[in-house]
Amino acid sequence: MDRYEWSEDTGAVDWDELSNLYRIAPLGDKPPEILREVFTRSLIRCFVRADDAIVGAGRALSDGHDCAYIADIAVHPGHQGNGLGSAIVRRILARAEGHKKVILYANPGKEPFYARFGFLPMNTAMAIWNDPAAAIEAGVLREFD
Repeated sequence: MDRYEWSEDTGAVDWDELSNLYRIAPLGDKPPEILREVFTRSLIRCFVRADDAIVGAGRALSDGHDCAYIADIAVHPGHQGNGLGSAIVRRILARAEGHKKVILYANPGKEPFYARFGFLPMNTAMAIWNDPAAAIEAGVLREFD
């Protein structure tokens, strides 16, 4: 991890570069202006640079005491598999220490990765998606039985 430069400073982020990272990670198309807004509004955030490029990022919405919600963990494909994603999650969890609960949303199939940090499936989690049919098709949501 010595080769990485860590920051929480949104003022030093090239939002176009971060948008590209999310596209190639692959975590979907997240426009630069949206990323700027969501990271700026997140109490906990993390940006990782190597060789003068953003290679990792993550954030958590937090009220500071009761609940934190981890979102948007992204690692450049060329830096995946070497512990960078785990380091980002550990750093965010350290900042969320003391919260009553830490919740996260992950793409289907990523559950084993997060289980290593102590995350457990929730029995009562529900969500409203602006495109529920697509979320059901992707395996993110399911209809009540």
